Parts: sequence; C-alpha cells; structure tokens
Amino acid sequence: MRKITLSNGKIVEVECLSCALTSGLIEPDGGVVLETEYFHAHQDVAYPIKGLIILAAKRHFKCFDELTEAEKIDYLQVLTKIRKAQRDVLGIEYVYYFYNEDTTHHFHTWMVPRYEWMYKFGRSVESIRPVLLHARHEMNSEDNIKAIMDAIDALKKELNT
Repeated sequence: MRKITLSNGKIVEVECLSCALTSGLIEPDGGVVLETEYFHAHQDVAYPIKGLIILAAKRHFKCFDELTEAEKIDYLQVLTKIRKAQRDVLGIEYVYYFYNEDTTHHFHTWMVPRYEWMYKFGRSVESIRPVLLHARHEMNSEDNIKAIMDAIDALKKELNT
C-alpha cells in the first residue's frame, strides 16, 4: 500500500491509484470527465490545475506495447476528443503529454495544459515538476478550486453530448 496526498490535502492509502480511480473506489473531485469501455478520464487528483486531465486505462498494465488493438483505437480517439474539448471549451492552446512506464500506478497519460503563469518555471519538460509543486502548495484557493470544478463541468458537458 502507498500513501498518496490528493490536491485537497486528503491522504489515501491504495495499492494503485489508477485502479482505485477507474474502479470508483476513489471518486475524483468533480467526477469522471469521460469514460469508455477501456479508459477513464478525470481531473488530476494530485495537482489543482484547471484542465489537467489524466487518461487512465481501466485494465491494469504499464507499457504502451501492452495495449490491445481495441484499446489503441479507443486511446487515440479519446485523447483526441479530450484535447479538442480542452482547446474549444477551456481555451487551452498548448498541452504537454506525459506517460511513463516505471510508474507506481498503471498505464495513464497526463494531459498538462500550459498557462501563461507556468512559463516563469521554464518552457521545457523540466519545468513541469516545479509547476506541479507550485500548484499543489499555492493554488488550493477557493476561487481556483471553483474554476477547476467549472472547467470539469464544461468538459463533461462537451465530451458527453
């Protein structure tokens, strides 16, 4: 079991956070943004950044080459659909995508929006960790959380129509 601190400060103890989220054991704040047969998309539960979406496989595996043919098709379609909604609904111009196979969770992709305030931390992949930590420690204000919840609602509306 691992202890994981969520963006709201709550600590959860789980074997695999992805499994806990995709199975419904842990309900992400704002709920599920989009769900398909193979994937589950939700606002990141660890970092309060508007539109930071995690696309997690429902099946527990770690490596990209382990996707089935059906999962590959669904993954690309869902990733594209979410990205279009981020741009159209939230006005997010750029996104960094992250996926790592040595994760303590199972297969998931981070869709990290790039906002103007983030550029003070740099413009490369190396800037992401400081951005995430800044968000976790400095952006838990009531106004920011409301903006995130509003964004989740807008994405859900767009993606589930």
